[in-house]
Amino acid sequence: MNRFYCSSSDVSGDSIIIKDKGQVHHIRDVIRLKEGERVFVFDDKAHEFDCVIDRITLAQVVFAIRQRIQPKREGRPEITVACAIPRHSKIDDIIDTLTQIGVTRIIPMMTERVVVRLDRAKRAERRVRWLKIALAASKQSQRNTVPAVDEITNVTDVIKLSGDYDLKLIPTLPGDRTQLKDVLNSARPKHILVLIGPEGDFTPGETALAQKAGFVPVSFGDFVFRVETACVYIASVLNYAY
Repeated sequence: MNRFYCSSSDVSGDSIIIKDKGQVHHIRDVIRLKEGERVFVFDDKAHEFDCVIDRITLAQVVFAIRQRIQPKREGRPEITVACAIPRHSKIDDIIDTLTQIGVTRIIPMMTERVVVRLDRAKRAERRVRWLKIALAASKQSQRNTVPAVDEITNVTDVIKLSGDYDLKLIPTLPGDRTQLKDVLNSARPKHILVLIGPEGDFTPGETALAQKAGFVPVSFGDFVFRVETACVYIASVLNYAY
């Protein structure tokens, strides 16, 4: 079943009007849906609607709402992954996969050992692309929310803003670490923040700063993962555990 995204301001009474040129073109010219066909629409407030297409024009698509679907309340914790930006645009795949897994918030992160350096214009351009990737992955995976994708943020600022999280994890390679399974067996959090470091790991200073702010150093066991693998691995484990 086709799924489309709209702003909550596009919903009026028993109708939804989408005017976004990209979506209108996709509906009319790419998948060529017709009036009377059934679709699902979800908005930026996690509302979902069972609809039929009422009218298609060059400028807009009008949906008639058949039913409002109550959002699922599964009681799972909200998961935020702050990931150091890897080389070769792998962050695109990370955002896509984390969205499919159900992560609530994704923070592309700068650390001392991150190789990729972007000016202000490139940062803005990349974020627009990342938001589009998250939206497309939300539609594909049939989740009724789109994860927040933050602007590129320095690791020190991420740590400073971590006070609202009741479980904070930092997978690292050296030093004293706790097995991830032991942390999960003892914690019942509502808000989780995970820091994923770059190739070469966090610096000792960054790790110490995180620990001072309450982050728990954890181990993945005998394996050393690439950045993209570490993100997907820990998000999957947290999703399964809770």
